[in-house]
Amino acid sequence: MLQAVSVVHRGLFHSCAGLSVRMSSTGINPKGLLANRVAVVTGSTEGIGFAIARCLAQDKAHVVVSSRKQQNVDLAVATLQGEGLSVTGTVCHVGKAEDREWLVAKVLEHHGGLDFLVCNAAVNILVGGTLKASEEVWDKILNMNVKSPALLLSQLLPHIENRGMRAVILVSSIAAYVPQAKLGVYNISKTAMLGLTRMLSLELAPKDIRVNCLVPGVIETRFSQFFWNDFKKEHKLQRQIPDMCSVLLHMLGQPEDCAGIVSFLCSPDASYITGESFVVTGFSPRL
Repeated sequence: MLQAVSVVHRGLFHSCAGLSVRMSSTGINPKGLLANRVAVVTGSTEGIGFAIARCLAQDKAHVVVSSRKQQNVDLAVATLQGEGLSVTGTVCHVGKAEDREWLVAKVLEHHGGLDFLVCNAAVNILVGGTLKASEEVWDKILNMNVKSPALLLSQLLPHIENRGMRAVILVSSIAAYVPQAKLGVYNISKTAMLGLTRMLSLELAPKDIRVNCLVPGVIETRFSQFFWNDFKKEHKLQRQIPDMCSVLLHMLGQPEDCAGIVSFLCSPDASYITGESFVVTGFSPRL
């Protein structure tokens, strides 16, 4: 069962849980919070990225989804268009320069520019300790998870900065705060995303472009099945979390739990928020 994540906007109750209808204090909101805006979401044909794309489109943004495989793009686009949402898609491996250029070209061809960039694409090719990682592993994870979002943003920046409402969302992981012993290089890459968020927020503030970071907890997706696919691992993690953190709600989150906060961060209600990292999890990893 899908779970909703709810954010209170100045008089508006906003909930994204795969529903196609928005309710507000005045009834149905047919216009949407992000009407006529353009959003690009990388790594968005399944899991957290797909939930974010759906939520932004439900708030009436025009959304461009992407991933490495054409069949996944086609399925995601067909699903969301079947829900009456304004969605297009393109293949893009953000770790490849030619694919990033192709994504930029398609965005300009269909929309002439964009307002929101959500960098969700990521990889982890090693389950093992930091010092067991080869140079190839280091290069691939850091290239994909840290360098590629910055390079993609630099390519899209000229087509963002002249728009009216502009926001960038980088996607990190709870591993940045609570590292897992067997995810050494991945942990480091996701910690680097926190620093990248702070740096880009400073650099882009003069252009009135806000940069914030989504930090998902243990979300039930195929990508994170290392954490949750074994019942014993779930109980092990549940025993560990209270020792490190202050509050425990439930073991696993759903992709939809991450979507509403991204829509909020793109909206005018977040116009005074930049350089922040928003943890979406069932426990508090910070003071």
